Amino acid sequence: MTLQESKISAMRCTRCAYCKWIPLDLVKSQRFSKGCPSVEYFNFHTFSAGGRLVTALSLHEGRIDIDERVVDSVFACQMCGLCDVSCKFCRYDMEPLTSLHELREHLVSKGRYPKEHDGVLQSFRHLNNMLKKPAETRGDWAAGLNVKDLTKEKAEYVFHAGCQYSYDPKLQKVARICVEIMQKAGIDFGIMGNAEHCCGSRIHQMGHDNDYAKAAEYNIKAWENAGVKKVITACADGYYAFKRLYPKNGSKIDAIHMVEFVDQLIQEGKLKFTKTINKKVTYHDPCYLGRQGEPYEAWEGKEKKIFGQVVVYEPRRPRYNGAKGVYDPPRNILKAIPGVELLEMERIREATWCCGAGGGVRESYPEFNLDTASERILEAQSTGAEAIVTACPWCERNFMDVGTMEVLDIMELVQQAI
Repeated sequence: MTLQESKISAMRCTRCAYCKWIPLDLVKSQRFSKGCPSVEYFNFHTFSAGGRLVTALSLHEGRIDIDERVVDSVFACQMCGLCDVSCKFCRYDMEPLTSLHELREHLVSKGRYPKEHDGVLQSFRHLNNMLKKPAETRGDWAAGLNVKDLTKEKAEYVFHAGCQYSYDPKLQKVARICVEIMQKAGIDFGIMGNAEHCCGSRIHQMGHDNDYAKAAEYNIKAWENAGVKKVITACADGYYAFKRLYPKNGSKIDAIHMVEFVDQLIQEGKLKFTKTINKKVTYHDPCYLGRQGEPYEAWEGKEKKIFGQVVVYEPRRPRYNGAKGVYDPPRNILKAIPGVELLEMERIREATWCCGAGGGVRESYPEFNLDTASERILEAQSTGAEAIVTACPWCERNFMDVGTMEVLDIMELVQQAI
C-alpha cells in the first residue's frame, strides 16, 4: 500500500476546513451547520478529513509511526462522505473519501485497526453476516411468504434482504413488507435464503478489501447462476455495494432500492394508497443511499497539468459529489401518502448528518456512535415531526437505540397506506 492517492490529496489540500462543515451555501443556521461528526465529537483537527490527510502524508514520508492515537484518528470516522461532498463544492482535483479509505487499507495491511472489529470480521468470514448470527437462520424472516428460492430456481430479480433486515427482530417485518409489495406488483423475483451473504459494504468501509472482494465474488456468481438481471434491496449499504462497488468487480447486474421501485409503481399507477395516515414526519437521507448512492461510472484516463499548474483529466473524469444520489423517490412516496406531512430538517440530501453507525464506528466507538445519532434525533425533533423516517436498517437501529423518537422505515408507511 503506497498511500499515493492520499499523498496527492494531502499535497493539494489548502487546509480551508470546508470538510468540517456542510456545503456553505446550504447552511441555514449556525446550530445545524456542522457536517463532520468526528471532528465535532473529538474537537481536534486530526479527526477531520484534512487532519487525516496530514496523518497519511506523515506516514507516507515516514515522519510518524502507527500507534493507538493514529488508529483512533483514522477509524473514529463513519466514512459518511460529507467531507468529500463539501470539498468538491469548490475542488475537482481531490478525492478525500478515497484517500481516507486508502489510509484504512494501509493500516489494515499492517494489522492495525480497532480490536473490536475482530469479532465482526470473524462473523463475516465464517457466518456470512455482520451481526454474529447463525448462517443457517438467515432466511427465517421469509417463512410462510411463498417466495422463490434462487438456489433452486431462477428469476429475473433477486431481493437481497441484508444482515439487519434478516436478523433484527424489530426490522424483519420490513423485509416481509418488501416481499409482499413485490408479489402484489407481479414481478418475477426470489431470494437466496440461508445462502444469502452479506453485501460486504461495511467490511469495505472498515478497510478490509480482500474480505469485501470475496463477498462480491460470491454474490455476483450466485445471482448469475440464478439468471438474475437486477437486484432489489431495502438496505442503503447494500444498494451502495451493488450500485457503486460491484461493477468494479465485474458485475453486470443493475441494482435498485425499494424506494425507487415503489416510486416507480406509484408513477405508473400500479400502486395506489387508499388509507390516510395523519402523521408529521421528517426524512433522514442515509449516507449510502444519498450522497454515496451515485451509480458507478467507468473511467480510464490520465491526469495532465496545463502550464504545470492546472489539473485536467483526459477524458473527463466522473465526479462523485453526491448530486446524483437517491433523494427524490422517498420524498415522492411520503408526499403521495394521504395525510402524511413531510417536515424537512436543515441538513438533508447531500448535506445530511450521518446516523452514526457507519465505518465500523458502531462496533468500536459506541459512545461516539450514539452521540452522532442523538444529534440527528435532536435535529429531527426541531422540525416538529412526530417520527423520523428513513430507508436504511443501520440508521433505523441506531435511532431506535437512542430511544427518544418514533423511528419508521418508509416501507412501513407504504404498507399502512395501501
